[in-house]
Amino acid sequence: MAGHEFSEPADRKRQVADPTATPRAAEEPRHACDPAFLHGVVVGFDGSTSSERALAYAIGMAHRSGSGLIIVHVANRLPTTVWAGCEPPVFVDVPDHRTEVLGLELACAEYLSEVPWILVERGGDICHELEEVGREYSADAIVVGSTHGIVGRIFGSVAGRLARRAQRPVVVIP
Repeated sequence: MAGHEFSEPADRKRQVADPTATPRAAEEPRHACDPAFLHGVVVGFDGSTSSERALAYAIGMAHRSGSGLIIVHVANRLPTTVWAGCEPPVFVDVPDHRTEVLGLELACAEYLSEVPWILVERGGDICHELEEVGREYSADAIVVGSTHGIVGRIFGSVAGRLARRAQRPVVVIP
């Protein structure tokens, strides 16, 4: 055995790391959610026309229920296999400055003055992150815009995938 072992009194035993155990990756710490937004309305927003319609509906929904609005922008993640050709696929966050631009646009928007709101940035799968934010805030609903186009038809729309797996009501705005 390498090193030395010091005996300690029974009431002061401390845990020693197991040298044979594999190191676990530290989980990304999530900030504690603001209690003012508990049971609010989560809306996915990326600046597209369909997400603007979803935001408008979510504002009305939050206003009518007297709750807060949690606006979520999910940054892109792409597999590195596209560039590096490595196996298995590793995902990297693509720098997305769009959240800053969206935040500035939303801060200047007068239509958001009716409800308290926050902007949450996440990275990863859109469906998973919207559901995760909904879980963290115990959201009453998740509002998303529908996907129009070939990408949604090939890979499945975010709204469709979210509606199948979500643990809370999902409102899809056309």
